[in-house]
Amino acid sequence: METRKRLTELLPGDQAIISKIEFADGETVRLRDLGLNEGIPVRVVRYAPLGDPIEIKFRGFYLSMRKAIARHVLVAESEKAADEVTAL
Repeated sequence: METRKRLTELLPGDQAIISKIEFADGETVRLRDLGLNEGIPVRVVRYAPLGDPIEIKFRGFYLSMRKAIARHVLVAESEKAADEVTAL
């Protein structure tokens, strides 16, 4: 069963699959340019000590982004996501 959340709602160690990136501004377009697209498995690595930015891992590399941007990324948690992200 899938549960949809915002990327900012995940905790460190949580894994999910990108379901949608809401268009907000040029920064969300930049995420797509970096390869963060629908269907891509991601894992939340950590939050900075004061809670911002968030670090994620996808496609074999790490990316830190502000929570204001991560809020526009919708994810689907599922057992399938855990299997796919583990392969990262």
